[in-house]
Amino acid sequence: MTKALITGITGQDGSYLAELLLEKGYEVHGMVRRSSTETFERIAHLRDRVTLHQADLLDQSSLVEVVRTTRPTELYNLAAQSFVPTSWLQPSLTGEFTALGVTRLLDAVRQVDPEIRFYQASSSEMFGLVQETPQNETTPFYPRSPYAVAKVYGHWITVNYRESYGLFAVSGILFNHESPRRGREFVTRKITESVARIKLGLQDDLLMGNVDAKRDWGYAKEYVEAMWRMLQAPKASDFVIGTGIAHSVRDCLEYAFDHVGLDPDDFVKTDPALIRPAEVDTLLADPRKAASELGWKANTTFRQLVELMVEADLEQQERVSGARRGQGNAR
Repeated sequence: MTKALITGITGQDGSYLAELLLEKGYEVHGMVRRSSTETFERIAHLRDRVTLHQADLLDQSSLVEVVRTTRPTELYNLAAQSFVPTSWLQPSLTGEFTALGVTRLLDAVRQVDPEIRFYQASSSEMFGLVQETPQNETTPFYPRSPYAVAKVYGHWITVNYRESYGLFAVSGILFNHESPRRGREFVTRKITESVARIKLGLQDDLLMGNVDAKRDWGYAKEYVEAMWRMLQAPKASDFVIGTGIAHSVRDCLEYAFDHVGLDPDDFVKTDPALIRPAEVDTLLADPRKAASELGWKANTTFRQLVELMVEADLEQQERVSGARRGQGNAR
C-alpha cells in the first residue's frame, strides 16, 4: 500500500488531499503541532481513517522522527504560516515556519530516505509585483510580503535539494484556491460567510480593503489532484496551477450578494486599515504546462465556486444560529 505523510493535514488543502489519497487506497498519515486547543474540524470525518503524529516545523529532531516512523512513499508539505497580513505582524516567525521549516523537512527526507517523493506548496504570491502577465514557471519572482519572501525561499531550497541530492522534490506554484473549508480570515471566505450572515439578518455590513485587486481563483478540491499528479510524474518538475482567468475582489462581492438577491452597495464599506502595506494588484496563471504534462485543468468557474461557498455558509449559519432564509435581509 502506498503511504503518504501530509503536513498541514488539518488545513483546507490537507483535508481535501487526505480524502483524495484515501479514495486512491493510500495509507494516510498527518503531521500536527502540539496545541492546547486541537482544531481537527476539517478532518473530523476522517479521524478513524488517518494516523496523526505530533511534530513541528520549528524542531528538526521531531521531523526526522516522524519521517522515520512513518517512512512514507510520498510527503506533501502543506504546513506554513500562510496568511499574508499575519506575516507583516510576525515576519520572523513566518520565516521560521514557511522558509526554514521547508529546509528542515527536506533534510529529514535526505537523512531518513532520499527515495521519498516530496511536494512543496509554493504560492502565486511569490510573483508579487508581476514581471509579466500571465505568470508561468519561468516568470521571475518579486515577492511583496514576508509570507511571499518566505515562500520564495522554500521554493528555491526545494530546487536546490532536488539538484544537489537527487531528491524527487517538486513545487506546485498554486494560485488562489478556495472552498467552504477556507479559513475565515481569507477574503473569499470572509465575503461568503458575511453575505450568508447578512442574508440571515445576523450581520449589518461588511468591511473591505482593496476590492480592485485581481486574482486567479480556483476550487481547492480540484487543486489537490494536481499535487498528486506532480508526484506521479516520471520526472521531478515544478508546475504553475491555476485557471488562467482573473477576477477582482469586487467580482467576488457581486457574485456572492447576487446569489442571495442583495445589492453589495447596500452593505459593503471600505476600511483603510485592511489595505496591505505593499499591494499585489493582479495575479494570473498560465497553466499550460500542467495541462500538457499532467493532464490537469480547472473545471469549476469562479462564479460557481462563490455560489458553492455561499450555500455552504448559509447552511452552516442556519445550523448554528437557528436563523432561516426569508427571515433576514431581502430586497
